[in-house]
Amino acid sequence: MTADKQPTDPTKKELSYIGKVWQTVAIAAILVVFILIARVAFNVLLMALAGSLIAVYFHGLGDLIERKTKLSRNVAMIISVAGTIVISGVLLWFIGAKIQTQVAQLSNTLPHTINSAKAKLDQTLVGQKLIDYSSGDNSKKLLDTVQTFFSTSFGVLGDMYIILFLGIFFTASPSLYKDGILALVPASNKPVAQRIMDRISLSLKGWLKGMLLSMVLITILITAGLSIIGVPVALVLGLITGILEIIPNLGPLIAMIPGVLLGFTMSTGTAIIVALVYIISQTIVANIVTPLIQKKMINLPPALTLISQLIMGTLSGALGIILAVPLLAILIIMVDELYVKKIDQINAES
Repeated sequence: MTADKQPTDPTKKELSYIGKVWQTVAIAAILVVFILIARVAFNVLLMALAGSLIAVYFHGLGDLIERKTKLSRNVAMIISVAGTIVISGVLLWFIGAKIQTQVAQLSNTLPHTINSAKAKLDQTLVGQKLIDYSSGDNSKKLLDTVQTFFSTSFGVLGDMYIILFLGIFFTASPSLYKDGILALVPASNKPVAQRIMDRISLSLKGWLKGMLLSMVLITILITAGLSIIGVPVALVLGLITGILEIIPNLGPLIAMIPGVLLGFTMSTGTAIIVALVYIISQTIVANIVTPLIQKKMINLPPALTLISQLIMGTLSGALGIILAVPLLAILIIMVDELYVKKIDQINAES
C-alpha cells in the first residue's frame, strides 16, 4: 500500500516565497553597500598610492644624502623629509608674493583675454566654427566634464594633507608595511610577491624621478621663453605647466591654453610664437626625460595610457588622472607576473 500524500500547506508556500523575496532584497542591499564601500575605499587606496610615491621620493633623496655625506640612514632620512619641507617653505616665502600678484593679474585679465581671443578667432572661418562648437550645449558638456575630472572625494587640500602624512609614515618604517603585505601571501608564493614588489618599486622610482625632472625643466623653459617674448605672468604660466606635466597627454594641452589666449591679446603672431614655445619646450623635455623614464619603467602603450586616464578621471577626479600612469604600470606588472609568465611556463612544459 502506498502512503497517503500529506496535503501541502499553502501557508508554508507563502512564507517560503516571502523568505526568498527578503533574501533577494538583502543580497541586493549588501551588494549596494559593498559597491559604495569599494567606491570610497578606492579613493583611499589612491591616496595610499600617492603617499607611497611621496615615500619613494623621500627614500631616493635620503639615499643620495647618505651616499654623498656618509651619514647614518636615519639621519639622512630626517634631513630628506625636513629639508624638503623647509626648502619648499623658503621658496614659497621668497616667490610667494610674486606668484600671488601674477595669479591676481591673471584672474583679472582672464575675462578680457577670453573675449579678445574670441574676437580674433571670429575673423576666420575656422575660428567661427570653434566658437560655435564651444558655445551652448557643447560648452555646458565641456564644463561638466571638467568639473567631473577635477573633483576629489575629500577636497584637494584635505587630500594633500593626508597624502603628505601617509608619505611620512611610509618613509619612517617601510619594512613594516612590506612585511605586512608579504605575511598575507602563502609561503609558496612569497618569492613571486617579493619579485612583484621589487618590480613595482623600480618602476615607480623611475617614473617619479623622470616626472620630477620634467616638471622642473618644463617650468624653467616655459617661464624663460614667455619672459623673453614679453608675455605677462610668465612665472605663473610656467608653474601651471610644470604642475600639469604630471598628467601625460592631457596636461601639456591644458597648460597651453591660457598662454596662447594671453598671446592673442597682444597679437596673432605672438600667440603663434607662444604656442611654438610650448611645443618646443615639450619636445626638449620629451627627448631628455622620456629615455630616462623608459630605462626604469615598463613601456606603456599611449592609447592604453589615455584610456586609463579617462577612466580614472571619471572615477576619482584629479587624483585619479595623476595616478593613472603608475596605477596602469602596477596593473601591467601584476598581470605579467601572475598570468602571462604562468601561461608561458605551462606552454613551455607542454
